[in-house]
Amino acid sequence: MKNDIQAAKALVVDFYKRLDTSSPEALGKVIQNYTADDYLWRGYHPFHEQTSAAQVAGLFWQPLRHSLKHLQRRQDIFMAGCNEIDNFSSVWVVSMGHLMGLFDEPWLGIKPTGKMAMLRYCEFNKVENGKIAETAMFFDIPHLMVQAGLQPFPPQTAAELVQPGPISHTGLMFNEQASEQGKKTLAAINHMINALGEWSNELSLEDELRLSWHEDMIWWGPTGIGATYTIPRYAQQHSGPFRAGFENRDFNGHICRMAEGEFGGFFGWPNLTLEPIGGFMGMPATGKSAEMRVIDIYRRDGDKLAENWVFIDLLHFWNQQGVDILARTTLNDVPGAH
Repeated sequence: MKNDIQAAKALVVDFYKRLDTSSPEALGKVIQNYTADDYLWRGYHPFHEQTSAAQVAGLFWQPLRHSLKHLQRRQDIFMAGCNEIDNFSSVWVVSMGHLMGLFDEPWLGIKPTGKMAMLRYCEFNKVENGKIAETAMFFDIPHLMVQAGLQPFPPQTAAELVQPGPISHTGLMFNEQASEQGKKTLAAINHMINALGEWSNELSLEDELRLSWHEDMIWWGPTGIGATYTIPRYAQQHSGPFRAGFENRDFNGHICRMAEGEFGGFFGWPNLTLEPIGGFMGMPATGKSAEMRVIDIYRRDGDKLAENWVFIDLLHFWNQQGVDILARTTLNDVPGAH
């Protein structure tokens, strides 16, 4: 399986090289060459699920490349591993970082700035038989909106900033890693899921978090919530408000959960279904549940988690609540929205 993991990494590295250096007109062919015939691509709102290379190129990559000129991929984490959810039978390759370019043309109704802009992203690629069979790619569109001077959400509880990679600078794992380290990371992630998953621990929230997290943890959250540092501030600026803001919460599970070295992560489609009861992100109660699609990437230090990069499709979540954040903020029809 180690050889399969390294081969999958090599495939995705080559795919990114071709994708990032090809002309916009050639992107559909490049994606087709590297993906399976029944390819499934899952993306952030307004793109959702696409089922062909032509759709992914035409709806996402070509318009993005037209808008963000001289697009550059700046990876902070690159890893691969076997998926715990299907009993470790499939191999997934994960890339996280920013897509940086000159924001010279409108994208999704967002007015260009003529300046550098960074689109925060995380992508999971399932590799089968030498092809990419599935992709889940989340990108923080509200973060780009803020860089363009827009305010898609009410004032957030935590910090707004361009988020760096891991403090250890060890996230780019192109070479083979010791399998026992990945097992330790997956165990730490599963411990966190089990310790925090019920929201009913008799401990205080801060002491509950201390079961899984270092005291100086960093939670790199999406725009609309923000980034927060240390257990007390995380409890105050995100975890506490999040728990207080929802009821009727259902955990729907993950599609992929994996780890390599000191890093790991998961995504669901959706991860959660829950009902806002007022207060979260400054929004009112709605009386209806909605699904929340999430990617989480973690760095482990010792036996506990130290950093967490979080991607939540907040545009999709609030759209289900009757609030089209993208259209309301940009005052523009959004191509490809559905």
